[in-house]
Amino acid sequence: MGISYLSVIERYQEHHSVITPLLDALIQSLQAHSQWQNQPHLAFAKLCQHYHFAELCYLLDSNAVQLSANIDNKGNTLHGQGCSRASRPYFTAQQQGQFTLSEPYISLATGNLCVSVMAPCQQGSDNKGYVVVDIHLAQLVEYVMGDRSRSRFSGVFKAGYSVIVMSLFTLVLVLMYTVSMEIWHLLLSLNGDSDPLQPFGIIIFITLALSVFDLGKTILEEEILMHKDIFRHSSTRRTITRFISTILIAISIEALLTMFKASLGQTEYTTAALLMMLSVMGLLIGLGVYVYLGAKAELLLIQAQRAKKGS
Repeated sequence: MGISYLSVIERYQEHHSVITPLLDALIQSLQAHSQWQNQPHLAFAKLCQHYHFAELCYLLDSNAVQLSANIDNKGNTLHGQGCSRASRPYFTAQQQGQFTLSEPYISLATGNLCVSVMAPCQQGSDNKGYVVVDIHLAQLVEYVMGDRSRSRFSGVFKAGYSVIVMSLFTLVLVLMYTVSMEIWHLLLSLNGDSDPLQPFGIIIFITLALSVFDLGKTILEEEILMHKDIFRHSSTRRTITRFISTILIAISIEALLTMFKASLGQTEYTTAALLMMLSVMGLLIGLGVYVYLGAKAELLLIQAQRAKKGS
């Protein structure tokens, strides 16, 4: 799963002051290209070698009727010629004689979240109008943030996490099979001399299965199904919090079961039970401090970014 639209728009707004001159330079470079007047599709294709986030280019007349077909980033001409673009966000927001950058919207041609840049142009001696370039917003944000290389390996990372999740869920099935066999043996021995500690052993297996399942579920949600914004501190903090919480639950149950064993006469477990409970308390306090300081640090960072925008 790619970066979410909410994250893309948020990052776009955050870096808007850098993106605007970059796109202005893009459209100026396009019009200054030596092949722009005679072969605009070749000029756009060559430009996209440097601006890979540019998706489509086309020409409009003064009434927003499309003069040319859509030109993709490989120089191919697609449909679109003769269509009216008067209702599109980039044209309704245009200011005569100026470079215009639209708000993010969904492209009808590609289905991607994009922005469009538009500037006046002249084709030939009498044909005046506008040149429009559609920009793939997610790729633009990755480019500006220097995240392009990492995104190329996201599929490999997800594949690795998928193998780990499948292994964890397989282990859960093995543990649950062991639990079912232990419960069956316990039921068969109810009329005979059964070990009073046998149910505690079953609970330990169930607890381990629960912990492993929760760990696999966390990895599946955080690393495979959902987009994880590594530039946002709360995303990393959420993953660590869920992981530590899983460990806390497992250790807490194990400590409780160990105390039960000690209360049934196996006093050798008393020290271990107390140490485990102290470990739980230490982890819980440490997790609370981590979450508090992390949230406070992110709040300060957001305030600093807002103050920077305001200035």
